[in-house]
Amino acid sequence: MKASIESIDTRLPTVNTHIYPRGGLDVLSRTEVARLRDASAGGMHDLLRRCALAVLTSGSASDDPRAARELYPDFDIEVQQQDRGVRIDLRNAPAMAFVDGEIIHGVAELLFAAVRDLAYIAIELGEDAGRDLESSEGITDSVFGLLRNARLLRPADPNLVVCWGGHSISREEYVYTKQVGYELGLRGLDICTGCGPGAMKGPMKGATIAHAKQRRRNTRYIGITEPGIIAAESPNPIVNHLVIMPDIEKRLEAFVRLGHGIIVFPGGVGTAEEILYLLGILLREENAELPFPLVFTGPGTSAPYFEQIDRFIRLTLGDEATRRYQIITGDSAEVARRMTTGIRKVREHRIAQKDSFFFNWSVEIPEAFQRPFVPTHEAMAALDLHHGRKAHELAADLRRAFSGIVAGNVKEDGMRRIEERGPFEIHGDADIMQSLDALLRAFVEQRRMKIAGEYKPCYRVVA
Repeated sequence: MKASIESIDTRLPTVNTHIYPRGGLDVLSRTEVARLRDASAGGMHDLLRRCALAVLTSGSASDDPRAARELYPDFDIEVQQQDRGVRIDLRNAPAMAFVDGEIIHGVAELLFAAVRDLAYIAIELGEDAGRDLESSEGITDSVFGLLRNARLLRPADPNLVVCWGGHSISREEYVYTKQVGYELGLRGLDICTGCGPGAMKGPMKGATIAHAKQRRRNTRYIGITEPGIIAAESPNPIVNHLVIMPDIEKRLEAFVRLGHGIIVFPGGVGTAEEILYLLGILLREENAELPFPLVFTGPGTSAPYFEQIDRFIRLTLGDEATRRYQIITGDSAEVARRMTTGIRKVREHRIAQKDSFFFNWSVEIPEAFQRPFVPTHEAMAALDLHHGRKAHELAADLRRAFSGIVAGNVKEDGMRRIEERGPFEIHGDADIMQSLDALLRAFVEQRRMKIAGEYKPCYRVVA
């Protein structure tokens, strides 16, 4: 995995080189390579270029998906088919990904993962693949295939904790996420996050120290992302297993299928979307008896944040939803103890149900939570945010509302729609809209929408 340096531009921090992948990306078919090199409207080259640039700028503090391309406008990547394997050519690549002319080992692994996943998506989930992506079973099978292709499914005792939370959090909150990760690591638990900065990086960083203390090897720091997010939230340097899912819905399903418990740290609209997705699933009758440990936590100063989240959930989904989670603030050790106890129950349940430890087949996820939602102005205005609906149905539309705001904040397609037509309009019952507006305003005031710069809302709440 040694880079062969062809030239280094001393005027700009860029590198021209080619590298040879090993492990997990030894060979690609000619068809896969052709799709990755295809720069036409239906090709994958532009997507590959964006994802590769995000990986090569791993650790970036920006959450603007256009920032990296503006800094490195001449960057390009080409996958070359060779008789003995694959060669990746990089032109005008960010020098921050290299040390003394050689690409950083971890960065190279993430780059190979991006090529691997996009090749799989292009061929195995493409229009000509013949896969069933219309039924719930078919969509779940596609999620399984992506995770298996990424070599994330392994038969071992349940020990994977998914950590959700914002990329833009306070220093105190970030330190707390590290403390929780440390306590989890001491108890032999691995970490899975959305792979970005903030609350996605902190738990991994804390766990690395604990794993080293416990002399644990083969530890997993899994990052699950999707093409619309990765450019705004490039992988943090600790991620050692990266997988790029085709869309946000498959990304969310991957978290639920792969993880054995979930911890939610303070965050913004993306975190609210994740909470509503999971609660909507757990509130279904089919999942009523399913053990799934879910803890909301932050430092003591985050108590008001979670109180507001809790009030919003009670108003929209009812008191039943609040029974599916615990709120613990200011006690990282207790969070880890609760999670360890919960995962032990998950293990017992899966043994009793003869379900696998590495993929949660038992949880029922309906199509409403699986079908990709495209946040156009018309789709956002049509969301049914009114009382009188079943809790899981309202949760599905609330999740879409937050998903649309995420798109308007950090995804290029969503940002472009806002620039062309103005803010999305979100309609619903007066009390729901009032509570939603208060929650979103709090996110803005607490600077949870963007890492830097003044936030201009991409939405308008209409009662």
